[in-house]
Amino acid sequence: MSTRLGETKENSLGTLMKIIRYESSTDIDVEFLDDFHCVKEHQVYVNFKRGAIKNPYDKSVYGIGYIGEGQYGVSKKDPRLIARYSAWRNLLGRVYCEKTGHRHIPYIGCEVCEEWHNYQNFSEWYETHMYQVGTERMHIDKNILHEGNKIYSPENCIIVPQSINEIFHTSLRKTKDLDLPYTIRRTDSNRYSVLYRGHSVGVYDTVEDAENAYLRAKREYIKNKVNEFKDELPKYIQEILLNW
Repeated sequence: MSTRLGETKENSLGTLMKIIRYESSTDIDVEFLDDFHCVKEHQVYVNFKRGAIKNPYDKSVYGIGYIGEGQYGVSKKDPRLIARYSAWRNLLGRVYCEKTGHRHIPYIGCEVCEEWHNYQNFSEWYETHMYQVGTERMHIDKNILHEGNKIYSPENCIIVPQSINEIFHTSLRKTKDLDLPYTIRRTDSNRYSVLYRGHSVGVYDTVEDAENAYLRAKREYIKNKVNEFKDELPKYIQEILLNW
């Protein structure tokens, strides 16, 4: 049995591991021979032979995310831990899951910063910034701080209620079939009518005037939303939204 000391084996995700202490078949220490050299103590030899010992640094989530070592665990029972892990996993999935991520145009060309590939780092940011507004779903947004941003990172992201985040999904982008932004229509008198959230905000002589009217209506709607949630939104979030 002493010959088992120093024995190597790849685990199920292909990371080489080595027995560095062998007390008995039910008490071994295993070191993973990667950049992190994590040691898992008091393991069972049969699991080592099966490659069933998990390395916290294996990129087990969409081939890029890993749990890491630290205070932030994963749970199937604690709702708060489930919510935090789901937020991280969903974030990676939007960008890196080939089956679902690239079906959504807004995520094409996006990245998650390397720091957030580690669940421990993401969790620390999430716990610091997470809050709740009523029964709203809370969204991690990458565009409100920096319009057009493509990188999910601590510097670029904030957490906002779904109803506020949806405001920023609507923009003055042009459609494939029209030379006008999709909220603006040319009238029979060759002027320009503009809608915001299904309501008319006037008819204007130029496209520029119509676009400005749309943006004024959008800012006013944001202001009203911030006022609606003012007792629950953190002050810095209110300032970010009102300064948009």
